[in-house]
Amino acid sequence: MKVVAVAGRDDVALVYLAERDNGRLVEFTESLQPPLPREQKWVLTISTLDGCPVRCRFCDAGGTPRGRLSLEDILSQIDTMIVKRFPDRRVPVKKFKVQFARMGEPALNPHVLEALQALPGLYEAPGLIPSLSSVAPAGTDDFFEKLLRIKKEGYPGGFQLQFSIHTTDEKLRDWLMPVKKWPLEKIADYGAKFREGKDKKVTLNFALAETLPVDPDALLRCFSPDVFLIKITPVNPTFQAARHGITSRGPEAGEVAAGLERAGYEVRVSPGEPEENRIGSNCGMYVTEYRKQRSPMAGSYTYGLRKVGTDSPSGSR
Repeated sequence: MKVVAVAGRDDVALVYLAERDNGRLVEFTESLQPPLPREQKWVLTISTLDGCPVRCRFCDAGGTPRGRLSLEDILSQIDTMIVKRFPDRRVPVKKFKVQFARMGEPALNPHVLEALQALPGLYEAPGLIPSLSSVAPAGTDDFFEKLLRIKKEGYPGGFQLQFSIHTTDEKLRDWLMPVKKWPLEKIADYGAKFREGKDKKVTLNFALAETLPVDPDALLRCFSPDVFLIKITPVNPTFQAARHGITSRGPEAGEVAAGLERAGYEVRVSPGEPEENRIGSNCGMYVTEYRKQRSPMAGSYTYGLRKVGTDSPSGSR
């Protein structure tokens, strides 16, 4: 795998574009959480598909799906970023997150499961926390059953599972994420099986948009606060969000969080880093920007891509 372009800042976040063996591009990112140093927290975000069939209305990673990334493609993304920082593959980071959440719905690629099984043996990384974010597409029952076994065997207490919900209105949820999905009740049943003992709570993610309601009572009918926590994020500035008129809530987001807390949920509010939005590492798709050379949009993709002419540090796996 060869890195062909980079955007961003080394002290905040970097977006990498790399060419695979078949000539197709793949995108992945690394980020920090200032003021924490890299040794305290370091986050890698990995792509799992070439394109994405889900086509969420506020995500630029959709478009024509061109297939699954191979196990080698997935591991090479991780290795490229690790070897750049830690050539001996020893990662002395207290909280080292590897997120399967960039381009593509990870539950649609069984190679993600193989990568999760392989990761602990590839690096000396005591702080490793894998994180998988999914919309829970229909037909992925086998993937999630295998994920449950992998978590039990390889990551007891150290796996972060997140379901992207965004609204409690099922019709609007279908509009926002136009793919057949598990109903909320099925996600709740699976989460109750997934969390055992000292496992982390399963996260329900809501990118709070002006027109998408979040009803605490509707959540309580399905999701136990003993099993699930709520993560609230802004709607990041993307071409698709602008095209569909999806904007973040303002001060009302605090009222939503307070209502969820009164319902008994642990709520984590992530305001988002404006600099990461400008870089395009929070959410977006520089692959599209690179191919089409669109004009930058306000608040996003404002860091130009710097072309790179040398092979990535890891070479091919």
